[in-house]
Amino acid sequence: MTTPPPAPTGIDTLIDRIRSGLDRLGPRQARDAAAEGALLVDIRYAELRERDGVIPGALIVERNELEWRLDPSGSHHVREATGHDLRVVVICNEGYASSLAAESLRRLGLRRATDLDGGFQAWRAAGLPVEPGPGTPARPAVEG
Repeated sequence: MTTPPPAPTGIDTLIDRIRSGLDRLGPRQARDAAAEGALLVDIRYAELRERDGVIPGALIVERNELEWRLDPSGSHHVREATGHDLRVVVICNEGYASSLAAESLRRLGLRRATDLDGGFQAWRAAGLPVEPGPGTPARPAVEG
C-alpha cells in the first residue's frame, strides 16, 4: 500500500510558514546590520537593478546562483561567504522571493540568514542610499 502524496501547500501558506521562522528586518534595521558586518545580498534581476539602482555595498548575486555563491563550504562560493555564522540579509524587489531565498540559505546551514521586509522598494521608500545600477543610462537633465 502506498502513502498518498501530501496535500499541496499554496505559496501564501508556504511563505507565511517560512516568515514565521525568520527575524525579518526593516530597511533601517538592515542598514544597521550591514554597518555591524552583515552581508546585504541583492538577488534582483539585472533589469530591476538597472531601472531602480542598487544599494551601495550590497553584493549582487543572481537568484539562480545564490546557494552556490553563499555556501561557505561550496566549491563556487564568493569570498564574502566566510562562514556559516555569517549574518546574511537577502534583498529582492518587494520582499517575497527573498523570504524563500533566506529559507534556502538556512537549509545550507547559514542559520543567521534573513531578508529585508518589503525588499528594495521599502529600502528606497525609507530614503536610504541608492546609487545607479550597472548599465544604467544617464538621465537627461530636466529642462525648465
